[in-house]
Amino acid sequence: MTTEHTAGTTEHTPGPAAPDTDGGEPDGTPLALKILVAGGFGVGKTTLVGSVSEIRPLRTEELLTRAGEGVDDTSGLDHKASSTVAMDFGRITIRAGLSLYLFGTPGQDRFWFLWDDLSQGALGAVVIADTRRLADSFFAVDYFEDRRIPFVVAVNCFAGAQAYGAREVSQALDLDRGTPVVLCDARDRDSGKEVLIRLVEYAGRVHTTRMLDAMA
Repeated sequence: MTTEHTAGTTEHTPGPAAPDTDGGEPDGTPLALKILVAGGFGVGKTTLVGSVSEIRPLRTEELLTRAGEGVDDTSGLDHKASSTVAMDFGRITIRAGLSLYLFGTPGQDRFWFLWDDLSQGALGAVVIADTRRLADSFFAVDYFEDRRIPFVVAVNCFAGAQAYGAREVSQALDLDRGTPVVLCDARDRDSGKEVLIRLVEYAGRVHTTRMLDAMA
């Protein structure tokens, strides 16, 4: 069952207009929103995009080789055999008239330069976190906070990992007040869809606040 923690409220600056989360634009035109799925190496980004996508997901994966052993930290990832080197892409219809286009970012630091291009025009982002390697989430959190892109943290609950509550994760990542933390299973479509719905709702509130502040 998905749970969410919100630490408080956040000061916001003007940004894009809020989406109509009831489905489509006011005139009935279908609405498509761009969402990033980000996080550290091996946290479950490709898994989440693949589990929720209603189309066959596009993946740009390469096999991990011995040549990369000194570059990629695979500690705790004994069964990981491949890695995203550009992006993952999928699509999900949340409700009639509202679709999300999902762009999964590469996790290794040598591919971080791609994030700037991928983030252009994004409504918001899901930062997937693994409590076994929580420090790997710091870059993604800092990236979206610095650029004032709304995001939620989705804690991927791996089997055998020590369970932590949303508030504990929020404190450990030193999140800005108001940033939601959601517990999920990236392999489960319903769980992943719930994360995306939480993000759209949260990003909608953020952009609405920014728009009203700009008009004040």
